[in-house]
Amino acid sequence: MMNALLAASRAIDAVNERVGRVVLWAVLAVTLISAGNAIVRKTLGMSSNGWLEIQWYLFGAVFMLAAGYTLKHNGHVRIDVIYSHLSQRVQAWIDLIGALLFLLPFCVLMTYLSWPSFIGSFASGETSSDPGGLIRWPVRLLIPLGFVLLVFQGLSEITKRIAFLRHGIPFVQERPQEEV
Repeated sequence: MMNALLAASRAIDAVNERVGRVVLWAVLAVTLISAGNAIVRKTLGMSSNGWLEIQWYLFGAVFMLAAGYTLKHNGHVRIDVIYSHLSQRVQAWIDLIGALLFLLPFCVLMTYLSWPSFIGSFASGETSSDPGGLIRWPVRLLIPLGFVLLVFQGLSEITKRIAFLRHGIPFVQERPQEEV
């Protein structure tokens, strides 16, 4: 049973890794669109609400879709000054309890609450009220999708912590590479 759960955990990790790497390209796209929009606005005196909104949409995609990737890489905020001095067993218990009591319930609630907003926006064909604005349902879809990815990554992390606590199977706490 544990081997099947760990295989599912690796599959979830792989999905969030791929999503995170794709989303990294959205950061570049936001930067280029923002710079291009600013240059056109300053040099030609022209601007577009659509270009501004696509920046916001892409930023939302980065924030929402990279949450699972960030959890996988242990990049979420915590009190590392205390946590890092604890044994790996205590760290695993803290991660497990935190995921079960806080992460999963919050993510499930947010998915449940955000889904009707997406459905309503999609069904009505909602668009921005600004001239030249974009359709709204894609950005509304990012919210439940991001939380679903985070739920699955939370389940993956729970599986790894249980495997460590029950069977001694080590879990790797990846930290994002820091630039020097």
